[in-house]
Amino acid sequence: MMRVSESKTTEEHDQPAGPVPHHAAFAQVTRGYYAPIVALFTATLIISNICATKGVEFLGEESLSLGPLQILPIATDGAFFLFPLAYILGDVLSEVYGFRATRRAIYYGFAALLLTVACFAIAIRLPAASFYENQEAFRTVIGTTPRLVVAGLAGYFVGQLLNSATLVLIKERTKEKHLWARLIGSTVVGEFADTLIFCSIAAGAIGIDTWQQFVNYLIIGFLWKTLCEVLVLPITYRVIAILKKHEPSYAPTDVAPLQA
Repeated sequence: MMRVSESKTTEEHDQPAGPVPHHAAFAQVTRGYYAPIVALFTATLIISNICATKGVEFLGEESLSLGPLQILPIATDGAFFLFPLAYILGDVLSEVYGFRATRRAIYYGFAALLLTVACFAIAIRLPAASFYENQEAFRTVIGTTPRLVVAGLAGYFVGQLLNSATLVLIKERTKEKHLWARLIGSTVVGEFADTLIFCSIAAGAIGIDTWQQFVNYLIIGFLWKTLCEVLVLPITYRVIAILKKHEPSYAPTDVAPLQA
């Protein structure tokens, strides 16, 4: 009887406490807006870096110069209409979630760009099927040169980090006041660094081969991106206000340190 009792006690010990679950186990998805913003941020970077491989010229029939500066025609790249969105999203991330979270998003974007470049390189080198007649067109569209890859990665990485760090440093002094100063000030610093690095490396790869064209490309790109930030400032304000209101972890304090 003793052995049976001991055996029964041991079996009861081995049974899990409480009712056995009827469903498979899954991790819970953290609520909040950070993940979708990072997804849009990363998608914008990938798309804009592909579009940037195309050289674009406006008013090509006109010619106007002011010293070394070529006013007309206006030379830029195919991502001029989209790339400012990446900095607007970067500002939103920095203002609401801080430097550490934004830096993590930048790392995600950097890794996604590297993966994109690697996948494109592999796809180009795969043997084309006998019925596929667009191999050269495929190579031309997505076969970005090493110079453009380096330009995009370097400009993005440095510019976005400077943009985020500048915004958060200004916020340390202004707290919740003067949001416009943080948004515009960080954009000026980040966009100028990004544009200077990208244009310096990529200009020749997209067909810009004169000093006048380069200065035009640099200045037009910088002014356009900064102007976009100013024009959409009311929208950026609204998005930031909504996120601050609905993110339960956002709690303004008297001190907003730059997180390491």
